[in-house]
Amino acid sequence: MSAGASRSISNIMASHQVRREYPTSADAYELLEEAGRGVSATVWSAICKPFNEPVAIKLMDLENMNCSLDEIVREAQTMRSLNHPCLLPLLASFVHRENLWMVMPYVSGGSVLNIMRFAYPDGLDEPVIATIMRDVLRGLEYLHRRGIIHRDVKAGNILLDAGGHVLLADFGVATTLERGGSWGNLVLARNTFVGTPCWMAPEVMEQTQGYDERADIWSFGITLLEMAHGHAPFARLPPMKVLLMTLQNPPPTLDSEPTKKPYSKAMRELVAKCLVKDPARRPSASSLLEHKFFKTAHDSSYLQRHLLAGLPSVPERVQLMKAGHGTRPDV
Repeated sequence: MSAGASRSISNIMASHQVRREYPTSADAYELLEEAGRGVSATVWSAICKPFNEPVAIKLMDLENMNCSLDEIVREAQTMRSLNHPCLLPLLASFVHRENLWMVMPYVSGGSVLNIMRFAYPDGLDEPVIATIMRDVLRGLEYLHRRGIIHRDVKAGNILLDAGGHVLLADFGVATTLERGGSWGNLVLARNTFVGTPCWMAPEVMEQTQGYDERADIWSFGITLLEMAHGHAPFARLPPMKVLLMTLQNPPPTLDSEPTKKPYSKAMRELVAKCLVKDPARRPSASSLLEHKFFKTAHDSSYLQRHLLAGLPSVPERVQLMKAGHGTRPDV
């Protein structure tokens, strides 16, 4: 499947630009193999039979969802309306039996987390990190300008296609900020507890004052550390301990753990700017894009040559990790 998938991502993205309509019935898709599993969702590689195109399908168990079907439909409609080269598009969504089916392009390079755990357990080189995270910021800038918080930025939700293009994925917990008062006045107060504890901003954990898009900037800073160290801060601790450490301790830094690679002063400064406990003092995605750290960023072909070249396919990596190569069989 990987050869077809390598060619298909650009085709699918191009068709998304002109709003190609993908089927909304389960019999139009052939599920091939499981590519990932979470608490309430399973991701499958599949074929869209009418177009003969590889796709990825997330099956979300509606019985395990903590929100109503109406909320899920509204979120899916929001996802469907997004159109940016650094965001993984939602091609179609529909309910079949007890699952919500969410159809997305199949991204053959897999997640940055999967790549690190297979081949770079001690972290990535700085130019690679800069190249990936610049495009993540571009995606976040687009979302934030539309009043949308991603709420789960981490290496596991950053995908690479065969050409090294970066796609920010998994809007399963993304939410649109509610409008209130006059036109354009956003009520910046979400009080729902979602996201992954290691990457979660302090104000999201506290659930007292609500939070806004600056929670994503904290998660972005934690993801910088994740890519430098090979894991997020406190990653080996239980969730409640992570919450306590995040709330009570000073923010983690690039030097909180020893690294096996050299990192610049600019990267240290960028991490420190993101990981400020007071969200009002965190910079926006737009302003972070101007930071000197990103002067070391390259184009997508750089990632293809320096990160993806020579790697087995995602299913092969998963099987090899299950057999003991790498650390954990995550995608």
